[in-house]
Amino acid sequence: MKRIIYIILCVCSSTSLFAQTTKELQVDGIKVIFKKTEKSVATVNLCIRGGVANITEAQQGLEPLALRTALNGGTATVSKEALSAELEKLGTDFEAGSRNDFSHMTMTCLRDNWDRSWALFSDAVLHPAMDDTEFKLERDRMVSGAKQLESDPDQYLRLLATQQLFAGSDYAKRVNGEPATLEKLTLQQAKDYYKQLLGKKKIYLVIVGNLNEQDIVAKVKSTLAALPQGDAPRTPTTTGIKPGVKINNRDLATNYIVGMANAPKYYSPDGPLFQFAMSILYDRYFVELRTKRSLSYAPSAGYNNSYIENPMAQLYITTIDPKQSLEVMTAIINDVKENGFKPKEVENKKKSYLTNYYMTNQSSGAQANVMSTCEASGNWRIFDEINTRIGQVKTEDVNRVFSSYLTDVQWTYLGKEDKVTAEDFKQPAPSKLPASKVKTTGKN
Repeated sequence: MKRIIYIILCVCSSTSLFAQTTKELQVDGIKVIFKKTEKSVATVNLCIRGGVANITEAQQGLEPLALRTALNGGTATVSKEALSAELEKLGTDFEAGSRNDFSHMTMTCLRDNWDRSWALFSDAVLHPAMDDTEFKLERDRMVSGAKQLESDPDQYLRLLATQQLFAGSDYAKRVNGEPATLEKLTLQQAKDYYKQLLGKKKIYLVIVGNLNEQDIVAKVKSTLAALPQGDAPRTPTTTGIKPGVKINNRDLATNYIVGMANAPKYYSPDGPLFQFAMSILYDRYFVELRTKRSLSYAPSAGYNNSYIENPMAQLYITTIDPKQSLEVMTAIINDVKENGFKPKEVENKKKSYLTNYYMTNQSSGAQANVMSTCEASGNWRIFDEINTRIGQVKTEDVNRVFSSYLTDVQWTYLGKEDKVTAEDFKQPAPSKLPASKVKTTGKN
């Protein structure tokens, strides 16, 4: 009972929070998306469009390396040590990172320390020291991270899958770099790259917190408005997903499988609808593959929007019995295509889906991050529209979008190669696979 009351309170408070005003402002050529909340913590995301489209293959990892060196290494007038000490005293945090389609420089601060925190943040953005010691420190961290990625089966599987999927396109580049490219990058390259990266045509600001709109405009005018126009962002090139399989042999205790299929772009009418459908498929996978058959402790299905120009359905499992797991995963998909999701199943999912969405996006930082992604995906307004969109979902629409997009699957396998054959990954037509093979978990 206490849990039910807690969830109701979270949904009510979050619904009120999400209903608060979000505005799009234009400040001297810079797009500013401002969401006023009652939170005592404020978050600023300075986002740079382009992602992997901004770099060559030899520059893989250069963008996040340049941003972190700039933001964490002090300014022309404030040393790194002095900056770190003041940020700690203020309770303010700086962080930078890159994704496939955009990068971000982020500040999180207490509302009471907003003025000084913004002054330090804008100074670090506009006048970074770009110190050689800080550059080498950040580069060493990224090299270490890139090496560790290849030793982690889960992360390495996804790396193999995306390189297989996007070969020859921008999305095949590793935005955070690989050891070979990172080790060759120099401080001068980082300085030159950073100088040409920040321009009004590429950036936008997402600000969430209990702040004053006029104050934000004044602060942007007196600081970031000094940035040049710069070059317009490029859109990453990509490839459509085609059926296929790549079996990678590695002697592991368990075998790792990921399947990827085409999906609608997030801001299209079908985007959130497809994401919703994949969340129901996730539930079915969990019940059938883990609870009933004990084939895996972590089966999953989801909508992957980390490649904005080529979002995808993603099917995943780690298992000691890949043949049976693949058979069941395919059977569940084909059962949905033949018989559809059930009305009761869809209605129940609406409640849990929105509850989870609200509960995971209560903080100013979480809201700023989601809105940043929505803007990069096409329009930030989808963040405020999600409640209406999901609330209006109809069972027939969920079934339509699922069957329309989840067709050809490209599989990547990492594990013992004698456990599978290429035939195991072929997806039979629904008419050739009896629906009785897997009983539906939905109710009429």
